[in-house]
Amino acid sequence: MARTMIIDLALIIDSLPTLLRGLVVSLKITSGALCIGMIGGTLLGIGQSLGHPILRVLIGTYAALIRGTPMLIQIVFLYYLVSISGIGLSPFTTAIIAIGINSSAYVSQIMRAGISAVPRGQIEAAKTLGITTRDTIWYIMLPHAVRVVLPALGNESVTLIKDSSLASLIGVMELYKEGQVVISHTYDALSVYCAVAALYLCVTTSLSFAVHRLEIFLNRHAHH
Repeated sequence: MARTMIIDLALIIDSLPTLLRGLVVSLKITSGALCIGMIGGTLLGIGQSLGHPILRVLIGTYAALIRGTPMLIQIVFLYYLVSISGIGLSPFTTAIIAIGINSSAYVSQIMRAGISAVPRGQIEAAKTLGITTRDTIWYIMLPHAVRVVLPALGNESVTLIKDSSLASLIGVMELYKEGQVVISHTYDALSVYCAVAALYLCVTTSLSFAVHRLEIFLNRHAHH
C-alpha cells in the first residue's frame, strides 16, 4: 500500500528559523540585484533610446545576449570567471552582480518602451523652453515612462525574488538552499518545499500588492 503523504506542521515550525534565515539572504540578493538592474537598465534604456546609433546597436546586442542565455549559465560563468581571475568576490556578491546584470538587460527594454511612449509634444515643448536634455530626461521623460511601465517593473522585481534561488548553485545559503539542508536532515521534502513555496508566495504577493498601490498613487498624483 502506498504511503500516505502528509504535511508535517511540527517540522515546518521547527524549521522556520532556518528557512527565515535563508529568506533574509534571498531578500538581500534580490535588493542588491534590483538596484543594479533598475539603475543599469534605466541608463541602458536611455542610451538605447536617445544615444548615438552605434551605442544603440551595442546596447541592443548586450540586451539580446543576456536575455537569450539562461541566468543559471550566467551565474555559474561569472562565478568561475571571478575564481579564475583571482578577484576576491564572495559567492553572495557574485550572485548579486550576475542576477543584477541579467535584470538590467530586461529593465533596459522595459524602460526603452516606456520612453518611446512619452508624447513627443512634451519633449518639443521642453526644448522650446530651453530645458536642458538632462532635466528633460529626469523631470519629463522618466516620470512618464515609469508610470507607463510600472507593472512590468513590478513583474521584474517579483521575478528576481524567485530567481534568487539560483544563487544556491554557487553555494549561497539562501531560502532554497537552506530548505535543501533541512531536507537532508529530515528526509521530508514535501513539507519543507511546501514551507519554502509558502514563504516565496508571501513575499511575492506582498511585493505585487505594494507595486499595485504605488501604481494607483502615481496615477492619482499624475491627474492632479
